[in-house]
Amino acid sequence: MSSNKKRGMHTICGEIYHSAYVVLFVTSLTMAILNWESSAYLFFIGIFSYSFAFIGYLAGKKKWKNWIASHISGMLGSYIAICTAILVVNVSNITILNEWNPLIFWFLPSIIGSPLVFLVGQKYKKSNSI
Repeated sequence: MSSNKKRGMHTICGEIYHSAYVVLFVTSLTMAILNWESSAYLFFIGIFSYSFAFIGYLAGKKKWKNWIASHISGMLGSYIAICTAILVVNVSNITILNEWNPLIFWFLPSIIGSPLVFLVGQKYKKSNSI
């Protein structure tokens, strides 16, 4: 996210991020199917979160109209989604946080991340420097 937005480090890190997300996506679907009774939600979280990553990835590759907005919102949206999944799955194992209402952790990444998506989008919308 923090590298210069041009070919090179940003592109390499983007390929690594997308590849890792594919592995997470396949893993979440597999775990959900094998343990459907207790993990069905992983199936839907996996599809939802990977759809963001895929749209962001394709936008960067295909450079369609308004691709910058699609790329930024897709990639950052997928990051918010994976942070949400990690928090929701693991919060019960974190001593201080397991006393809080678990519903908070479903919304906290979006509450923090959505304004960031907006701000980054505005930055690159004005500069058109990608």
